[in-house]
Amino acid sequence: MQGGDELYLKILLDPIKTCAEYKPRFGQGTPSGGLTLQQFQSLYKADSSYGWLGLDNPMMYTAHRAAGGMTSLYRQIGIGCERLFRTILKDTLNLSDEDVIWSYDVHLASGKKRTLHLDGRIPLDRIADKEKREKIFAWMQESTKKIGVDPGVAATLKGMVFEVRQGYKSKDAKRQNADIANAATAYTQAYLPCAAILSTQIDTDISDRYRREKWMLLTGVVGANDSLISVYDFMRDVIGYDLASFFERNSPTLRKAVEDILRVLLT
Repeated sequence: MQGGDELYLKILLDPIKTCAEYKPRFGQGTPSGGLTLQQFQSLYKADSSYGWLGLDNPMMYTAHRAAGGMTSLYRQIGIGCERLFRTILKDTLNLSDEDVIWSYDVHLASGKKRTLHLDGRIPLDRIADKEKREKIFAWMQESTKKIGVDPGVAATLKGMVFEVRQGYKSKDAKRQNADIANAATAYTQAYLPCAAILSTQIDTDISDRYRREKWMLLTGVVGANDSLISVYDFMRDVIGYDLASFFERNSPTLRKAVEDILRVLLT
């Protein structure tokens, strides 16, 4: 059963609202999650050098809070988008919570086990609606042709797994290498790895590398009318939910929520 705008908005906004509570730590690692203005001033005034330079100025606290808060805001938008995307897959394709989650274990040299996961999954054999199942399978076959997957491998694929992001500009090699490893594991388990970037904010070098590693990459292009390029066309034409219309309908609410967070962080 498909959820409504009220539920989907809550899923998206709940992580974002936590940003209003952000406080910078200033290297203290406090259990409460950060320092208040008064605690910050006490810390910096106790440091002769910082006191001489005037770094205990309240404006310095505001600058730290704004800078860290912006990073937190982007991160929480990403978390909200991931949860929303997964919920829409579940609702629209009538899948279970377990169906839309994908993880695998990595055995470390230390003998310990680490569990890794991606943000969503579509197992074809769990889709009861034959028309939807065939439409998704056909899209997968077109996708594998586009990114150059061997036809023999493509024929064995039993579904898709997703990495969902609001944008991707970080060139963190560790992060990219982890995603490359995720893709390799996905293929060994007969899943097509798909990166769903809900904006057009992705570094060209990153997108080129992901395509070379046989990720199917969808970005937030609007108006392309091509489900092999646009995540919004994919969601509308292949999955059956118009995600772009959801964002357009609820843009005033979303914009106000973000503005409220920004005002708090800049105060």
